[in-house]
Amino acid sequence: MAKLEAGERAPAFTLVDQGGRKVKLSDFKGKRVVIYFYPKADTPGCTTQSCELRDHRKDLKKLGAEVIGVSPDSPERQARFDTKYGLGFPLLADEEHVVAEKYGVWGEKVNYGHKYMGIIRSAFVIDEKGKIAAALYKVSPKATFTSVAKALSAI
Repeated sequence: MAKLEAGERAPAFTLVDQGGRKVKLSDFKGKRVVIYFYPKADTPGCTTQSCELRDHRKDLKKLGAEVIGVSPDSPERQARFDTKYGLGFPLLADEEHVVAEKYGVWGEKVNYGHKYMGIIRSAFVIDEKGKIAAALYKVSPKATFTSVAKALSAI
């Protein structure tokens, strides 16, 4: 799967969020957006990553950015995850991993010697013009905020 690079147009998408609403990337036209991809809602690494972004929402707002989470979970599972941790930003259901493939984050993973396909934890900073400002593949759950904040500050 080809990886996206800074300067490329962010792939458009429309997905359903945890409330059953359709969310399009174009809904955020003229705004900076942080899109992070996580493997599975309510698992340790994904919870750490999501809560880190939740806890720094004010900092991200100061940098002019909105946050969107994407995983292959159903809207119902996303809703439970949001309710449990009070995340408060769109969590999009990419159950067929179509958007994950467009962003180059659907790939082979290995866990205890078992190979399978899944989300490669990543984050993207998209500028006001819809261009990728930063593509952060294999980002650490604990480093997501600092990595995206650095990229947002450089825009």
